[in-house]
Amino acid sequence: MIVRKFTLTALICACTLALSAASPAHAEGRIKVRGSTSNAAGGTTTVNGSAARGPQGGAAARGRVTSTDGQGNATSTSGGAFRGPNGGYGARAGSTQVNQDGSVQHQSSAAANTVYGSGSSSGGFTRGADGSVQGGRSTSAVGASGGRYNSNTSYATGQGASHNTSATGAAGNSYQGQTTVTQDQGVQHSHQCYDAAGQPIDC
Repeated sequence: MIVRKFTLTALICACTLALSAASPAHAEGRIKVRGSTSNAAGGTTTVNGSAARGPQGGAAARGRVTSTDGQGNATSTSGGAFRGPNGGYGARAGSTQVNQDGSVQHQSSAAANTVYGSGSSSGGFTRGADGSVQGGRSTSAVGASGGRYNSNTSYATGQGASHNTSATGAAGNSYQGQTTVTQDQGVQHSHQCYDAAGQPIDC
């Protein structure tokens, strides 16, 4: 797994540097790479990548490495990043492993920062060989004016799902909410709002 991650990172960096090193006359451009080879595990490793640079200075790069072992197991790792002409930037990464017994593990994350604010999200899920699933995701964001948002979601076969949210406006008023879903009790939701001093107010 470590080797695959370093391969992917090197791929994206190489594409980005290739464009960054271009002369002003060739500041705009695009590059793509693809390759496949047998690996020591008895399977195949495939690499895909691309990068582009726009006339106003924006740029983006992405890549994926997928490996199999010839026994029904496969792993795919991907990543990407962008930079906008006005200074905004962001990136994402993900990894999925599919096993011979039908089980799956997946993790992914993303983050961005722009003139409107910044945010990030991360999470994943697992599926057992018996078909059971569990997972979750966390998300947060901060607006340019100071507002904040946070949420957490979790779910599991036989246990249902839950979602918690908190948000605070630039003026200090806040919201907190919780939603749960279970087979026995269905959907349940509760919420509360507060002013900047922490006193309850109507939502």
